[in-house]
Amino acid sequence: MNRKFAVAAFVGACGMLTIGTPAFASADLAKQKNCLACHAADKKLVGPAYKEIAAKYKADKNAQATLVKKVREGGVGVWGQIPMPANPQVNEQEAQALVKWVLSM
Repeated sequence: MNRKFAVAAFVGACGMLTIGTPAFASADLAKQKNCLACHAADKKLVGPAYKEIAAKYKADKNAQATLVKKVREGGVGVWGQIPMPANPQVNEQEAQALVKWVLSM
């Protein structure tokens, strides 16, 4: 019985590490993926501040999916006429973590 419990605890702990790491590392991930060249947490640079994005999409139940797509494919028109370029170097999991982090602000 103790062996089964130990195995279950180990598997659960590994799962929590895997799930928690991308969200925890989102600030570093944003830096690594060059997001900070155009965005800052609390002020407009080329693109809107992350806090502005979080506020705009706060009540939008589709915000996560919408923004993940925008991160990966780019877009224009929501925040003005300066386009957000596509970011093919950001994979789906990274985009999910980045968007979750931005929306938490």
